[in-house]
Amino acid sequence: MKLAQRIAIVTGAAQGIGAACARAMAEEGAFVVVADTNELGATALARDIAAAGGNAIACRCDVGDAAEAARLVRFAVEHYGRLDVLVNNAGIVHAADFLDLAEDDFDCVLRVNLKGAFLCGQAAARQMATQSPRSGAPVGSERGVIVNMSSVNAVLAIANQVPYTVSKGGVNQLTKVMAIALAPRGIRVMGIGPGSIATELLKTAVLTNDAARERILKRTPLGRLGEPDEIARVAVFLASDDAAYLTGSIVYPDGGRLALNYTM
Repeated sequence: MKLAQRIAIVTGAAQGIGAACARAMAEEGAFVVVADTNELGATALARDIAAAGGNAIACRCDVGDAAEAARLVRFAVEHYGRLDVLVNNAGIVHAADFLDLAEDDFDCVLRVNLKGAFLCGQAAARQMATQSPRSGAPVGSERGVIVNMSSVNAVLAIANQVPYTVSKGGVNQLTKVMAIALAPRGIRVMGIGPGSIATELLKTAVLTNDAARERILKRTPLGRLGEPDEIARVAVFLASDDAAYLTGSIVYPDGGRLALNYTM
């Protein structure tokens, strides 16, 4: 029970990596707020977690709206009394050739992926900074942990995923800035940069045919897609006391993609 009695918010948690993070944290003893614009999906997941013996409640949230981000944090505190962990996972993609990309589509992706991480991170950090250090923290001063979901595409680029790639590059820098700014307040901030993970998003946006699947597998030294629960276990580790001396870094569970650095 690495996260016993801790209160966690996971955004974009109705499916994919977010859902896996919510389940994994509940299994490790956390009380989880499942946040998503898909309220029905979030509610269904919270019920599944509860049926499995965990603790979870659902909250609809548009992370790109400052008032909604603040309301999400208040919701968690009103139900559970404090906030220990935020996983900024909400994210969307939009594929288009650079010359054809519409301004509104560029703005839409950055609003969720980058601005959403900033707004939820700021709202969570404001709460964490005011609360007492968590009981049992290794150094006795930790007030909270924020985990930002980035991507290998924060470092590598995909030509037809302009706003997504730009947003994840921003998330990496946001993670570093937040970590430095919030360290004196007892708040750790880490990032996760997954490679190709078998989510609904990947299947609909990238795995459109056999050639696309082969291209992904040939750029991944381990020769397979990652699973959402493999990313969730990294999130649990970063939120736990096992990672008490980690802040400001990005962990890349990518099957060796960054080390290879090209497509075969």
